[in-house]
Amino acid sequence: MIQEVLFGSVVEIDLEVTKEWYSRGNEWGCDCAHCRNFLALARKKQFPQQIKELLEKFGIRPEQATYVCQLYDDAEGHHYQFSYRLAGNLVRKSEFTISAENIGQCCHEIYPYGAPDFPEPHFDLEFYLTLPWVLDEPDQ
Repeated sequence: MIQEVLFGSVVEIDLEVTKEWYSRGNEWGCDCAHCRNFLALARKKQFPQQIKELLEKFGIRPEQATYVCQLYDDAEGHHYQFSYRLAGNLVRKSEFTISAENIGQCCHEIYPYGAPDFPEPHFDLEFYLTLPWVLDEPDQ
C-alpha cells in the first residue's frame, strides 16, 4: 500500500487492487437524465484537471463513478456529488467544507450503488462540482 495525503486526509491506497477492480470497465449505471448528463461530461473528461489527474493515477476512467447524485440546480448550473471507491484505508479524515478551492474529500460512502462487490477495506474519493447541462433534452 502507498500512503498519501488527499484533500487533507491521510490514506493508504492499495493501487493494485483498485486498478484491477476498475479494469473491469464498469460505468455508473443509472439512466436518469441527470446521471446521463454526468456521464456525457465524464466520457468527454470535462472535469477539473485535479480530478482527471487523480483518477488517472488510480486507473479510473471518469465515467466509472461508484456514486452519482445531482443535488440541486441554480443559476450557476447543476450541482453534483459523485464518488470513486479506492481499496485501502482512511487513516485520518480531515475536516471538510465545500468551496471553490476545496471540491473533494475522502470519506466512507455508505451506499455501495456502483461498487457492491468492491474489496475490503476501502474508502471513497467524493467530489462536489457544478456542471453544465449538455444533453439535447431538457433537464427534468
